[in-house]
Amino acid sequence: MFQNKLVAVVNKQIETGVVMNAVAHMCLGFGAHMGSSDLHLMDYKNADGFVYSNISKMPFIILREKNSNKIANLLMKAKELGIQYSVFTNTMTEGTWEDQKARTLATKQEEIIFYGLVLFGPKEIVTEMTKKLSLWRDSNE
Repeated sequence: MFQNKLVAVVNKQIETGVVMNAVAHMCLGFGAHMGSSDLHLMDYKNADGFVYSNISKMPFIILREKNSNKIANLLMKAKELGIQYSVFTNTMTEGTWEDQKARTLATKQEEIIFYGLVLFGPKEIVTEMTKKLSLWRDSNE
């Protein structure tokens, strides 16, 4: 039904609350960048007429990866293949947004710890990139 696939890949070594924060930040930015049409956003309405706005018709799968290096490799592959992406890293936490921006600017790529990555692109390509990953589960499981 959908030509594109939307997935988040999270670092299973990162605490659940931190990962949830990372996914939220990535999705906010990614959604603003992509817009409602590409993400198939729609409103749901209940029997009382209450509207639940901007929910995607598309499945949104959250997968997990073993570590930051593997997420970095996925990021580079996405960039190489022209897949749309959003990332969240360790440099984007603690302090003000100004502190986070400065810390990110001062950190080399190989020193970055990737908390998560959102991918959006042709279903076949995104599936191939992520086929060996497991669904996300809480670290307690």
